[in-house]
Amino acid sequence: MMADEPLVLGIETSCDETGVGIVRGTTLLADAIASSVDTHARFGGVVPEIASRAHLEAMVPTIERALKTAGVSARDLDGIAVTAGPGLAGALLVGVSAAKAYAYALNKPLYGVNHLASHICVDQLEHGPLPEPTMALLVSGGHSSLLLAPDITADVRPMGATIDDAAGEAFDKIARVLNLGFPGGPVIDRLAKEGDPKAIAFPRGLTGSRDPLYDFSFSGLKTAVARWIEAKRNAGEEVPVRDVAASFQEAVVDVLTRKAVRACKDEGVDHLMIGGGVAANSRLRALAQERCERAGIRLRVPRPGLCTDNGAMVAALGAEMVARNRPASDLELSADSSLPVTEPHVPGEARERGEAHSHGHDHAHSHDHDHVHEVSKKNLYS
Repeated sequence: MMADEPLVLGIETSCDETGVGIVRGTTLLADAIASSVDTHARFGGVVPEIASRAHLEAMVPTIERALKTAGVSARDLDGIAVTAGPGLAGALLVGVSAAKAYAYALNKPLYGVNHLASHICVDQLEHGPLPEPTMALLVSGGHSSLLLAPDITADVRPMGATIDDAAGEAFDKIARVLNLGFPGGPVIDRLAKEGDPKAIAFPRGLTGSRDPLYDFSFSGLKTAVARWIEAKRNAGEEVPVRDVAASFQEAVVDVLTRKAVRACKDEGVDHLMIGGGVAANSRLRALAQERCERAGIRLRVPRPGLCTDNGAMVAALGAEMVARNRPASDLELSADSSLPVTEPHVPGEARERGEAHSHGHDHAHSHDHDHVHEVSKKNLYS
């Protein structure tokens, strides 16, 4: 860790986790999280309005906890990064509003970044700089994507994506059918270890010769599993929960890893990065490692705590933006629930026209309305 590397605070509020991370370069200093998952569990899924309110309540305490853990002052920061999208609109708005407020009050550059690109960049905190290009398989409750990133700060290209249910969403729905609660991923992973993955031949979606090479579909699998369970119950037979969990999980990870390895081969990329919440799944990691080794591909997977939504991943991408002198966002930055992955970050309109902006440690980051609230700024950060 070098003292001259950018010190960046990242805010993540795309779903139900209020994440605040602080990094210096590629070194993680703090990763504070406040989760509202227990509140959503009673509804069997994330309720957007509840998530937004939880973010509001958790934001300032979580930022203060991260600063304390990192042992830095807010004024020491070189930038504020925030997830601008994609995600739940209301939840994103809370994070973006907070980031804009801190950036304005501190006179620091603001970076609105892409949630998916952040999931890729977080691997730098554990395994060092990303190879260029990077092939990434991102799997969570909201997305299943294959992405090629020649430059994580400016060039991310979609190779394939889910056309219906994301993998994590399928885990949650099958867990609900099996009465296992929410979220479904961890409990299915646990039960699957005691089951037989070959017990039931569940379908592998979009693996036919005429199907899209890199797209995913888990809706048909979800329906097949649900109908199999229903048939057992209607016949008065006991449902072998562990075998169902193992067979269903195997169908999901088989398709994910098969297509990811094929994409690496086709594009001539000798490594694969896996991220997103489902990347914490033990069978996905094991099968990916097995197939990558056979194909001569190096596998990079962050530890489970960095796979789920967190502020560290946003800070990591923000630090990379600063290090590569990418243009900062304007204070007019908006939350974009459908921000395309082809936009790793949202630069300010003025800076896209070529206006200079300093990224040194002594930022003179000014705004047209900088005369407003000077007293408030002094009280908050003096």
